[in-house]
Amino acid sequence: MSNAIIYAGIAIGVAALAGIMVYAHDNQENYLRDDAVLAPAAEQGVFESETGMVKLNKEQWHEDPFGDLAAKVKAENGR
Repeated sequence: MSNAIIYAGIAIGVAALAGIMVYAHDNQENYLRDDAVLAPAAEQGVFESETGMVKLNKEQWHEDPFGDLAAKVKAENGR
């Protein structure tokens, strides 16, 4: 009898989590406004990873704040 209660509790918990996920997804879809615009990174395109399983967003707009310092260190080390 105690095993049945444990299995029932797990089943209820899984069903509750599934319900929460469905509700949250539908709520987010309803939240998008008609005048919403894409972020700059989303407009620049998508590239595929080496494995070919995932498409990643290529953020070309991001600048490296330590790019100059990295170039200086690489030059000093002969790389």
